[in-house]
Amino acid sequence: MNLSEAAVWRKASRSTVQNDNCVEIAAASDSVALRDSKDPQGPKLIVSRRDFRRLAEVLKER
Repeated sequence: MNLSEAAVWRKASRSTVQNDNCVEIAAASDSVALRDSKDPQGPKLIVSRRDFRRLAEVLKER
């Protein structure tokens, strides 16, 4: 996955200015990258789209 400056990072719609504990995601054709919005130059977690979909399903259950 190319995480150049062209990557489009998105925050959750429930993210607010007051709450800076956010995860951002950037999608590619076969994977999804996650990063801490407070540290955009820091490490990224890259997972398959399938694994990301499962993660989202599990989080919605909670």
